[in-house]
Amino acid sequence: MTVEQIVRAVDGEIVCGEEFKNREIATACGSDMMSDVMAFYHDRGLLLTGLVNIQVIRTASLLDLECVCFVRGKTPTEEMLELAKENSLAIIKTALPMFPACGKLFASGIRGNT
Repeated sequence: MTVEQIVRAVDGEIVCGEEFKNREIATACGSDMMSDVMAFYHDRGLLLTGLVNIQVIRTASLLDLECVCFVRGKTPTEEMLELAKENSLAIIKTALPMFPACGKLFASGIRGNT
């Protein structure tokens, strides 16, 4: 599934990294706890979160993630977007809560890491 298809699935928008809209994403993780993401998610995929701080982008970069989707209508700061650009991350936002966003992506074929 591409970043662009993910955006459609969650009724979202790309706020950074439009040039990565054709990037393929196979797996995802949904969490507001970056320590859990670092401990349990080991694929180069998508992170869904409602946490809006610079640590989200740093965690995504450290784990070589491809994309971050902010849920619940959260908007990343300019500082976050600049760091995302430096690290070639696509950034999406959606008004959906975490559970429905994850459910829509699962129904569309995205899986968690095993």
